[in-house]
Amino acid sequence: MSDDRRITQRGLYFDELEEGVVYAHSPGRTVTEADNVLFSTLTMNPQALHLDQAWAEGTEFGERLVNSMFTLSTLVGLSVAQLTQGTIVANLGFTDVRFPAPVRVGDTLYAETRVVGKRLSRSRPEQGVVDFAHTARNQHGEVVAEATRTTLMRLSPGAAVPPAAGS
Repeated sequence: MSDDRRITQRGLYFDELEEGVVYAHSPGRTVTEADNVLFSTLTMNPQALHLDQAWAEGTEFGERLVNSMFTLSTLVGLSVAQLTQGTIVANLGFTDVRFPAPVRVGDTLYAETRVVGKRLSRSRPEQGVVDFAHTARNQHGEVVAEATRTTLMRLSPGAAVPPAAGS
């Protein structure tokens, strides 16, 4: 084996992603108190449900909950190394975002992503549009977040581009 062999971690290119396939992401991420407080304050979100324990004890949850935008960000972040690291051009949008169960400090989030659609870009012949359906579950298997994300992805270097792709 050559001493100069190098493997660089990256996501998958457009042409490597398979529609209908579920990609399970690893490892999970345990949410800490510091995560919740820092994310909420960095994003200027003073919601008492995230920051005021005494107030939150009087809610139906009986405790502070993790900021749902942190949950969404973590859900997407858990997919990056496997799917989009260095291969994404841009996020184009999010739809169907849901939080069916709350996340609490100490919960561990696990994520998986299904490729639900893909097409070559009409305006960018060396890129494609991919729709990802992301799902996050806690350590008990409960779904805590779902979102569909549309991305613009690079084709692998040297990939054959059909002539109609740029039309």
